[in-house]
Amino acid sequence: MPSQGTIGDRVRGLRLSRRMSQAQLAGPDLSDSYVSLIESGKRTPTPVVARLLAERLGCTTEFLLHGIEPRQRIDTELGLRHAELELLHGDPSVAADRFGEIVKVAGEENVMLAAHARFGRARALEVQGEIGPAVKAFERLRHEAAAHPERLADLPLAVALSRCYFLAGDILRARDLAVHALGEVNRLPLSQGEIAVELAVSLMEITGTRGADSPSMSYVRNILSVNGVPAAVNRTAEIHALWRASVTAADGEDSALAVRLADDAIATGRPARMASQLALVAMGWARLAASTGDEPLDEARELATAASEVFAVFPEHAQEHARSLVVRAHVQLGVDDAQGAVTLARTALDMLDGQAGPIGATAQLVLARAALSRGHDVEATMALDTAKLSLSDVRHEFSFTGREAARVWRDLGDLYGQAGVVEEQTGAYRKALEAAGVRDAMVGVTVDSALVR
Repeated sequence: MPSQGTIGDRVRGLRLSRRMSQAQLAGPDLSDSYVSLIESGKRTPTPVVARLLAERLGCTTEFLLHGIEPRQRIDTELGLRHAELELLHGDPSVAADRFGEIVKVAGEENVMLAAHARFGRARALEVQGEIGPAVKAFERLRHEAAAHPERLADLPLAVALSRCYFLAGDILRARDLAVHALGEVNRLPLSQGEIAVELAVSLMEITGTRGADSPSMSYVRNILSVNGVPAAVNRTAEIHALWRASVTAADGEDSALAVRLADDAIATGRPARMASQLALVAMGWARLAASTGDEPLDEARELATAASEVFAVFPEHAQEHARSLVVRAHVQLGVDDAQGAVTLARTALDMLDGQAGPIGATAQLVLARAALSRGHDVEATMALDTAKLSLSDVRHEFSFTGREAARVWRDLGDLYGQAGVVEEQTGAYRKALEAAGVRDAMVGVTVDSALVR
């Protein structure tokens, strides 16, 4: 059965294969000129007309409108859900392959499913750290969303691109996209749901150093006020049980049940995903408060503690858990609890188990600050030297590491200055500038600037 092209192409192909004239297909209910307009793509049949034509052409309405049969469509929908589960709770590289297969199956015959599969593949590339290819994929999708808003929404794409450009070190583009997305959510208005919280995470990272009085940070503050930081429950076992049941149902050719079970698995994981994202926002806000002193530290301590409690539930968030403990340690320094800060910093270091990187280095900076507050300059310098070694050992895997490392190098320079070690202070500042300039992931990626803003 022919299935390529537009609705008009399918109507014409089926009519010719059945040796019918346009007048015969039109029958007593339609005009042959109207059939001609449909075949030429100048008219789209209404649902009633589509059902009538499908009956006369001996096909399903689904096939006539979308180019695929109901069973084929539900199998494709199921493939999308299993790829989504692989992305969220499995192997992102496998997810990228599965989304790619769906794009090939859907092709031009079902542009909606193909567009959603391409969006999923771009997300999978991002999760794998393939930021350059992810940006290219998201930008192509934005072009399509601009031309065909009925297929794709621009807002999730703008948020995703903002996040990717930030990861690539292109802060200007990241900020432009985040501001564009902020205008959209304020227009709706939108303060709940995954898109709103994902935008808050991006805004917290991109504009968090500007203070709490900017429009971006006001939105972040509102997200925290409306949503809070909900307690998290690890339901990973339940998610995987539902996922396995969905696969078993699909193997038994019970596609409808398989889709339902896959939907249940995705929905079961949504509260934990929301809690983790909100914990990132809360942790960023607490870090801002601790570094600027502009916000109440009691609230900052509550937010950082709530974030720690969320991350502690999930073994895969061990890095974020350690980071939240360091943020809490900074807050404790802000309320003159040096001993409490030291305890939290050492706990974070124990969790990291000697792993090099900005988190461990930041924990060492807490120990140095506490030592300096007690007048123990030698002890402080030892901690600073350890932090320097930790940063110098970093193999820059692509995450927030570049910018985070720049911030830690700068703080390291400040503390070396307080300890009176001027030569090391100068070297640390130089390293901060180098780290802030890393954009390796975007080499060779060209972008249409008209779509960025």
